[in-house]
Amino acid sequence: MFISTDTRSDADHAALARPLDDLVAAAEALTLAGHGPVVTYSRKVFIPLTKLCRDVCHYCTFARRPSELDAPYLTLDEVEALAREGEAAGCREALFTLGDRPEARFHIAQAWLDDNQYASTLDYLAAAARRVIETTSLLPHFNPGLLTATDFATLRPLAPSMGLMLESISERLCEPGQPHHGSPDKHPAARLETLRLAGEAKVPFTTGLLIGIGETRQERIDTLLAIRDLHARYGHIQEVIIQNFRAKSDTRMHDAPEPSLDEHLWTIAAARLLLGPDMSIQAPPNLQPGALAELIRAGVNDWGGVSPVTPDHVNPERPWPNLVALETETLAAGRVLRQRLTVGPAYARDLEIWVDPKLQTAVRRAVDGRGLVREDDWHPGTGKPPPAATPRVITGTDPYIDAALDRADRGGTLDAAMIAHLFTAEGRDRTRIVALADQLRRERVGDRVTFVVNRNINYTNICLYHCGFCAFSKGSTRSERGPAYRIDLDEIARRTIEAHERGATEVCLQGGIHPAFDGHTYLNIVRAVKQAVPTMHIHAFSPLEIHHGATTLGLALSDYLAMLKDAGLGTLPGTAAEILTDRVRAIICPDKLTTAQWLDVMRAAHGVGLRSTATIMFGHVDTYADWAEHLVAVRALQAETGGFTEFVPLPFVHMEAPMWRKGLARSGPTWRETQLMHAIARIALDGQIPNIQASWVKLGDAGVEAILQSGTNDLGGTLMDESITRAAGGQNGQHNDVAALRVLATRIGRPAAQRATIYGDPAAPTRILESQT
Repeated sequence: MFISTDTRSDADHAALARPLDDLVAAAEALTLAGHGPVVTYSRKVFIPLTKLCRDVCHYCTFARRPSELDAPYLTLDEVEALAREGEAAGCREALFTLGDRPEARFHIAQAWLDDNQYASTLDYLAAAARRVIETTSLLPHFNPGLLTATDFATLRPLAPSMGLMLESISERLCEPGQPHHGSPDKHPAARLETLRLAGEAKVPFTTGLLIGIGETRQERIDTLLAIRDLHARYGHIQEVIIQNFRAKSDTRMHDAPEPSLDEHLWTIAAARLLLGPDMSIQAPPNLQPGALAELIRAGVNDWGGVSPVTPDHVNPERPWPNLVALETETLAAGRVLRQRLTVGPAYARDLEIWVDPKLQTAVRRAVDGRGLVREDDWHPGTGKPPPAATPRVITGTDPYIDAALDRADRGGTLDAAMIAHLFTAEGRDRTRIVALADQLRRERVGDRVTFVVNRNINYTNICLYHCGFCAFSKGSTRSERGPAYRIDLDEIARRTIEAHERGATEVCLQGGIHPAFDGHTYLNIVRAVKQAVPTMHIHAFSPLEIHHGATTLGLALSDYLAMLKDAGLGTLPGTAAEILTDRVRAIICPDKLTTAQWLDVMRAAHGVGLRSTATIMFGHVDTYADWAEHLVAVRALQAETGGFTEFVPLPFVHMEAPMWRKGLARSGPTWRETQLMHAIARIALDGQIPNIQASWVKLGDAGVEAILQSGTNDLGGTLMDESITRAAGGQNGQHNDVAALRVLATRIGRPAAQRATIYGDPAAPTRILESQT
C-alpha cells in the first residue's frame, strides 16, 4: 500500500492510523518491492572538522564551546590522518561533520580562519575535502548546514553527496522553550530552501526526521510530505533518515522522554508508505540496539554510515555495532548486508546527471551494475580465481524472484522486467538461480562439457571504428599497445594448414574494418582458407564485417551472405553485439552497427542457412535492464529463425580498454554478476538456445569450473592464438589444449567431449590436439 495521493486528506490519515502490525506488513512489502533483500550501509570515517556551531539545539552534544576545545578546527594534517586511518580500515567515505557557520558566533573561529587565509568555514571545508581526495581513495560527504546556490556550486566538485537533516517543519519547535529556540539554522523555511537548492544543483541529498523532540505525529507526516514534494520535483533525495531522539545527560533535554520503539516503527512505516518503494529509508543501528529486525520489517533498507574507526560524534554514548554483528543481525532478519558508497546506488548508476565530472571516475570504478560497492577484487581477465563461495545462510527471499523462478521452472517465458530483477539476486536467491540454471542445463544437454578444437586468425587490427571498449584495434598509423598489422592471404592459408596439422576442425577469422577492405576481401579470405584446407570449417566475420562487405559491394545482406556461403563460409560468430540497446551503443560504439542492424545481419544469415553464435559483452556502462533487453532480443530472433547455436557471455575486460582508461566505464562485472549472467542466460533462453558457453579466456580455469556449475555446458575453442582479450590486458593465456580442457571438466566430475562448430561429433581430425604451445 503506497499512499501516492495527497495524504493531507482525512481518508489517508485514517490509513496511517491503522494498527501498527498492518502498517509494518504493508511497509515491508513495499521495501522488498523496491530493494529486495539487500540492506545497505556505508563504511565511513567521521571527520569532525569543527565542533563549534552558532546554533544551540537543546539536545545536541556535538557542539562545544571554544573553552572545551584544543583548537577551533582540525588542521589539514589531522584531517588527512583520520582519512588515512579510515582508508586502512576499508572505509570508502569521509563524512565531514561540522557546526553551522561558527564564525558568525565565535570570534575565535573567525580569527582562526583569518590567520589561515580562509574566507569561511565552508571555504576551509573545501580545502579539507581537497586534501582527502588528493591523498586517499575516500569520497567526501558533507553535512555543513545551510547552503546557498553558490555554496553548492563550489562544493559539488568535491563531494558526490551532501546532507542536511530537516528534522521537522514545525515552526512551533522554534518557539521559546522548544528544542530549536535560539537556533537560526533550524528554521524550517531555511532548511527547506537548502533542500530545494540541492535539487536545483543536482546534488544527491540525504535528509530526514528527528523524532521524539516534542513534535506530533501530524507534524511528522507534514515533514515527510514536504520531503516527498521536493523529491517529486527534483528527484534528488537519495535517502531519508528516521532518527530517534536519545536523551543526553549534559543537555537541556536530559530528562525528556525518548520515543518508544513502537513510535519509531510507526514513523518508519509511515515514511515508507508515504515515500514509496524506491526511496531509501535509514535508521541508525546504534540507536536501537537489539531491535534491528523490527526496524527492517517496518521499512528500513539502509543503516547509514557505520565506522570501524571513529565514534558517532552526534551520539558518542552509543557505539557503532561491530560490522560482523551488524551483518549477523541483518541476516537474522532475512536480509543481506551490502556496502554502498556515500552516493546512493540509484545516483551512482546515473553519474552524468548527479555527480560532478571530477568525481565520476572514482565512483564508476568502485561500483557494480547496481551502484553498490564491488564485493571483492575479482575482475575478468586478470587471472585471479573467483572469490570463495559464501556460506549458504538461511536468509529471506525476494518475492519477485520467487515468482520469476517459479514461472521459469514451469516452462514459462520471463519478460524483460523479470530478467532484470533476477540480476539483483543475493544470498539464497542467487543460490536458487544458479541451482535452477544447472538443473535446466542437465535436462537440456546433459553433463558433457563440450569444446571445439580451433584456431583464431585475427587478420588485421587496423580499424576504421573507434569502439571505446576495444584495445585490439589500431588506426593505420597508431602504435600504442603494439604495432598495427595486416596478414595477407598467404599467411592466412599457412596458419590454416598449421591449425589443420595440429588437429583443428575450425578456424575463427575476425579482424578490424581496414580502410582498404571491401566485400571482395572477405570472399577472398574464405577462398584462401578453403584452398588451403578444403575440409576446414570457417567460422568467420562479425555482423559488422558482413554489413561492411555487403555495403561496399552494394548488395543486399542476404545476397552477400549467400555468396560467402557458396565460397565456403560455415558459420558466423555473434560478436559486435556488445549490448543490444542503442542507448548503450551510443556510448561505447557510436559509429558501429545499431541494434536493429546487428539483428538484421543475423536474421539474413539464418535465412540463407548460416548458423551463428550470439554474444553479450557486459559490465561497462550497461545496466541490468540493458542485459535483460539484450537477452529478450536474442531470444525473440531465435524464436523466429532458430539459427543461434549457442549464447556466449563475455565479461568486459577493462584493464587496457580506452573508455576505462579515460574513466568512462566500470571495472568489468563482479563475480556475482558474472555468475548470474551465465545462469540467467540459461534460464531466460531455455527452450530456445540449448548451449551456454563459458569463456576460459575471460574467466580463467578456476572461474570456468564454477561457471560450468552455473548452467553452462561449453568451453568454446582451444583458440591457439587468442589476441583480442590479451590486448585488453587479459592474463589467462592465448591457448588451451585438449588435455587441459578435459582435466578442467574432470575436476568437477563432468565428462569432456570435442564437438563440431555447430555441435555434434566433429569431422574426423587428422590428430587430436594435445599439449602444445
